[in-house]
Amino acid sequence: MERILNDTDFLVSQTDSKGIILFANEDFCNIAGYTLEELIGKPHSIVRHPDMPKAAFKDLWDTVKSEKVWKGYVKNATKNGGFYWVFATVYPNIACGDGNSGYMSCRRKASPDEIKKAEALYKTMR
Repeated sequence: MERILNDTDFLVSQTDSKGIILFANEDFCNIAGYTLEELIGKPHSIVRHPDMPKAAFKDLWDTVKSEKVWKGYVKNATKNGGFYWVFATVYPNIACGDGNSGYMSCRRKASPDEIKKAEALYKTMR
């Protein structure tokens, strides 16, 4: 079942350099269906939807590891087996609690037209 974000939803998470969640805001927890305690210490891939092509995440990781900002559309999974679409911006080299670099991801609602285009593109990828 699709969870459609409100126009005012703004999902934020911070990870360490390996993608382990260090912080998640209330909107992220509410939309994904997890408590903060369930997310902290888990890989961000906990919300990865199987429909997402591996090539999209390879592009994301290649981009942020080269110290560039990545932007794109992502279909994520909820804890209860549903899904939601977001437009994500991932920022590299955010200082983490241990002083090492990590990543910050900010997500907003994706429009139906944006989702349609992303679905068409992702069908061509592996």
